Amino acid sequence: MIAGLRGLIAGKTDDALLVDCGGVIYRVGTSTSTLTEIGAAGDPVEVLTHLIVREDQLALFGFATAEEMSFFTILIGVTGIGARLACAVLSTFTPEALFEALQGGDVDLLATVPGVGKKTAARIVVDLRGKLPETMAMGVHQAGNADVGEALRALGYTPAEVQQAMARATFDGGMTVEERIVATLQQMGER
Repeated sequence: MIAGLRGLIAGKTDDALLVDCGGVIYRVGTSTSTLTEIGAAGDPVEVLTHLIVREDQLALFGFATAEEMSFFTILIGVTGIGARLACAVLSTFTPEALFEALQGGDVDLLATVPGVGKKTAARIVVDLRGKLPETMAMGVHQAGNADVGEALRALGYTPAEVQQAMARATFDGGMTVEERIVATLQQMGER
């Protein structure tokens, strides 16, 4: 029903973003990663949203990236995982790390999320085994590659140097961002 909001940041709470859309302020539940990267009060903002309708309430949840939104909708489809717990998972893991944990069936890692015990973590892994679309893997890894490029540019490498090294580097689908950075730096050292 409400697929997104565009407006100004009116404020933030511990678990929500307040978005002023032409004088109407929406409370949008979200993850701490979205709260961190979205901006400060008064900044323009655009978030993708998911509206949850219940008998006694309407709850709006939103995220800065399509990857986070995709994982949110997948997580709330798991039995026993509500919107707030899905936000807690997304506050603990980047989309790339969550994808890798789910693909690897890492119950212990998922159980580190506040409010997720071993049983719930196991249910998440079992329910989502084989259900994560390949397009999600590609999107998550492309986002991870963008993080690699950004990190290397912050180290002083030119965009051309970074692009050439990343083109030569071999990335395994299960590599973390840190491992991709090391692989790219190795390619730069071999020149």
